[in-house]
Amino acid sequence: MRLPVFIASSVLLVSFATLGMAFVDTDDADAVVDHYLDATKIQQEALRGVQMDVDIDAQLPKLKQHGTMKVLRMVSQLGKITYKKIGEFVGDATVKNEVIARYLQAESEGRENGSMAISRANYKFRLKAKFTQKNQVTQIEQKIYVFELNPKKKKLGLFKGEIWLDGDTGMPLREAGELVKNPSVFLKKVEFVRDYEIQDGISVPVHIKSTVDTRLVGTAELSINYSNYTHQDPEAADGIASTAP
Repeated sequence: MRLPVFIASSVLLVSFATLGMAFVDTDDADAVVDHYLDATKIQQEALRGVQMDVDIDAQLPKLKQHGTMKVLRMVSQLGKITYKKIGEFVGDATVKNEVIARYLQAESEGRENGSMAISRANYKFRLKAKFTQKNQVTQIEQKIYVFELNPKKKKLGLFKGEIWLDGDTGMPLREAGELVKNPSVFLKKVEFVRDYEIQDGISVPVHIKSTVDTRLVGTAELSINYSNYTHQDPEAADGIASTAP
């Protein structure tokens, strides 16, 4: 079995019906998207030279196989993403080689070549709804804009789904959807939810939940948590090589 090279973009779609979001006038949609695109540039620059702990929990329920691993995710000053194993893998070899290893490879390659960029060049944005909710950290009400995303081309790495944006900063809070092109004939569906948290004015990933429906072994599931954001030594950051799990 070969699980997808683009499993990094996969996850569960979320139902928003219970959040009481109202459909809204789209007059300010372009301004909000422009704010997000500007904020994304700031975010990308701010995250260069950053490293973080990544706890990965993966399973193949049909095979009753499971595995966990802790790695260090490093973003160099040039934006290159690499990984270093900082904990022993525990679990079944198939999960290690066909789920976790492929996720790390896909996430690194996809971010480096820009194939998954959420931009006007790749997507059509439609303001779907907006609502307010209390920030879990600051306890301050924040306005959330929800945009429907439709890719302009059916190509690997792009997805159809939604993005949640913070109204004050333009920073992303959530990306969720389904890949529009499966990277293998053995896959039936690839879905994901990627959650972010705003720290010091910058949006950083905190959790990813992914599901991949395969034709051979049923569903593959990934749950990934990010923590302990720190800045690397600039002189060492660009020289770290990727480390397979």
